[in-house]
Amino acid sequence: MTNGPGAGIPAVSTAILAMSRHLEVRDVLKTIVASARELLDAEYAALGVPDDHGGFAQFVVDGVSAEQWKAIGPLPRQHGILAAMLHNATPERLADVRADPRFGGWPDAHPDMSDFLGLPVADGDEILGALFLANKRCPKPAGGCGFTEEDERLLGILAQHAAIALTNARLYERSRELTIAGERARLAHELHDAVAQKLFSLRLTAQAATALVDRDPARAKDELHQVTALAAEAADELRAAVIELRPAALDEDGLVATLRSQAQVLDRAHSARVTFAAHSVRALPAAQEEAVLRVAQEALHNALRHSGAKTVEVTLTRDGQGALLRIADDGCGFDPRAVRRAGRHLGLVSMHDRAGGVGGKLTVESEPGKGTAVEMEVPGG
Repeated sequence: MTNGPGAGIPAVSTAILAMSRHLEVRDVLKTIVASARELLDAEYAALGVPDDHGGFAQFVVDGVSAEQWKAIGPLPRQHGILAAMLHNATPERLADVRADPRFGGWPDAHPDMSDFLGLPVADGDEILGALFLANKRCPKPAGGCGFTEEDERLLGILAQHAAIALTNARLYERSRELTIAGERARLAHELHDAVAQKLFSLRLTAQAATALVDRDPARAKDELHQVTALAAEAADELRAAVIELRPAALDEDGLVATLRSQAQVLDRAHSARVTFAAHSVRALPAAQEEAVLRVAQEALHNALRHSGAKTVEVTLTRDGQGALLRIADDGCGFDPRAVRRAGRHLGLVSMHDRAGGVGGKLTVESEPGKGTAVEMEVPGG
């Protein structure tokens, strides 16, 4: 690396611009770590984000092969020099990390490290993680560290951007939680309105039937049929709301398990037979999995509420690096050429938008009396 007051700044700028292209926080952290190792010409670089149990929630490394990483074993604990950076917000520049009194050793497969540069990743007074480098590729001064003050300054810039990425990830998660809470409140409000109206109509119709039983049994019978229909509609509203209000399990269970669980719940809640099958599906990026789940929910809602289907089949299959979702029913179908009316009625516009938003494609095949098949293709990560 060239010496001088402006050395490395263009390269740092390039690295930061590269970070802005990533959406997932782990991708940003990987870019930061790889950029730090390249810019400061070190053999190894890593960034650790601590958890609340003495370990690390994330630990991103560069300069270590997948085979080496696997051989090293479990993630490190918060101890030694890592703990010092996490607890004291103190930069560390060492000629030989192995000679430091805080050094506690490492596993047999761990690469050997000597000179060391580490900085805390902080947001104000809160320490979010630690970013560090080891083994600078340069002639070392006798008993000294290869890393310089200029290296520390450049690493500090990258640590600041790591802090921004982690802070943004936290803000996004909080925003998502608020959005989910708002959506649940909206659904609860809709549930109240819809079911209240149905129950009000149910009560009036039952009262009318009671009044007609003696003097007009035929009309009373018609009113009781209406009571039955209204009760069924109210039950459907409740079932749909319960499904939608259930917390998403994508983060914990993954797409396949979540779709299977929802199909099982819907199968129990409706008279139609709902089945699910998955074939050789790979995990997808979070945005793709979210889009697939929402399209599946919308298509299932349509099949169960509007088509009169007796069977609904949901399949998820591997498609190259991506996946293919298919929801097929044997219901009444519709004319896809009537796009404007059908699009509004069946949420086709929102489904197309969700698919397009993750680089996917949605197709709908249907014909009056012949059922409907919705297919969504999504690319992999």
